[in-house]
Amino acid sequence: MILVAFRHGLRAAELVDLRWNQVDFGRNAALHVRRAKSGTPSTHPIQGDELRALRQLHREQDPPSSFVFVTERAAPFTTSGFARMIERVGATADLGLKVHPHMLRHACGYALANAGHDTRALQAYLGHKNIQHTVRYTELAPRRFKDFWRYCYSTQPLIAFRDQVGTQNEMGGNVMRRRLG
Repeated sequence: MILVAFRHGLRAAELVDLRWNQVDFGRNAALHVRRAKSGTPSTHPIQGDELRALRQLHREQDPPSSFVFVTERAAPFTTSGFARMIERVGATADLGLKVHPHMLRHACGYALANAGHDTRALQAYLGHKNIQHTVRYTELAPRRFKDFWRYCYSTQPLIAFRDQVGTQNEMGGNVMRRRLG
C-alpha cells in the first residue's frame, strides 16, 4: 500500500479508492490514476516489484473485492485508517517526527525532481492542474543546475571571460584583452 502511494504520488483518498479495474496487468502494466481535487487523470507504468506485489494481493484477496486495499474485515480502507497505519509505521521506524500519508506524495515529487525529471512531466504525473503546485519540488532539487554548463563553449571562467573580452575588443571596445592574454 505504501509502495503504491509513493510510486504514484497518490493522495490518501486516491489510494483508498483504488479499484482493480484501474490496474492493467497486461504486457505493459499500468495504473490508471483517477485524481481527487479535480486533478488531471493519468496512466502510470507499474514497475516489476510493484506488479508482483499487486498480483499476489489480487490472488490472495479473500473475499474478492473491487477495491485494491481492504482491511482485515474485507471493508475498503478509509483515509483515517490509512493515516493511522502510516503513523504506526513511522513510530516503529523511529523517525523522530510525526508521519502522515501526504508525506508519501511529497516524497514522490521530490524523488522524481531529484532524478532530473522535467517540471511539466512532474505536473502531469502528480495530476496538478496548476504548475505552481509542482514547482515546490524542483525548487529544492540539488541537482537542478547540474548540467547547465555541460554543453557550453567553455567551463573555464577565465577563458570564457577572455574570449568575451576579445570579442568586445574586436568590436572596438575593451582593453582588458592585454591583461588576460
